[in-house]
Amino acid sequence: MNTGSKISPFSFVSDIVTNDYRTAEVFRKYGIEYCCGGKWPLKMVCESKNLDLAAVVKELEQSTQTISIPYTIPFETWDIDFLIDYIINIHHVYLKKALPDTKEQLAKFANGHRRKYPELTALEVVFNDLLTDMLPHMVHEEEIIFPYIRQIAHAYDHKESYAGLLVRTLRKPVETVMHHEHESIHKILRAMRQLTGQYTPPPDACTNHRVMYFKLLEIENDLRQHIHLENNILFPRAIDMEKKLLQY
Repeated sequence: MNTGSKISPFSFVSDIVTNDYRTAEVFRKYGIEYCCGGKWPLKMVCESKNLDLAAVVKELEQSTQTISIPYTIPFETWDIDFLIDYIINIHHVYLKKALPDTKEQLAKFANGHRRKYPELTALEVVFNDLLTDMLPHMVHEEEIIFPYIRQIAHAYDHKESYAGLLVRTLRKPVETVMHHEHESIHKILRAMRQLTGQYTPPPDACTNHRVMYFKLLEIENDLRQHIHLENNILFPRAIDMEKKLLQY
């Protein structure tokens, strides 16, 4: 785990964000301009707003912490309940906050820059499609798909006599989620990549522009890991258990 970057009170606010886009969220929280008007030292800005400098520095340093997930983690061997809890508490919780927050920031940014960068209008539409798809998709998983998978996993592990009947009665469209809904999300991500030039800001991009593209890339990376855990590990295991339970 990266413990986070050290933040100097004498660094310019704009430079802090340029060095790590994640600090922008802290500055937005305190109403501190970090783009074109961010050419002031952090200490001076905090004093002008009567903010606790030490507390702001601590938040900024915490925002730059990175937790790396080793590729050797054997997700495929995890207990079904634990894997589902991981998906909900890591990926769903992140997206439920990141998607609406980013939609708001993208709208503000696009409103002030769409004349210069007309592709922002299409990008905003595509991102809104992502949010419109993902929020009900996650609710559907949490309220219907995941509880069903937990039930059949429990029946499978305990070799319950009613297991086959459970699948026939409660069978949910796991394969539909795996193929249709997730493919729709992949199409949106491909469109976002095309519209942003693989998330590469234009040479004359301002700090806000760069922050926006980095945030979109962060969301894509999370979604790809999220969908991998479901499509390649969780759902295939559930489908395999369904087939075996129907033989009981």
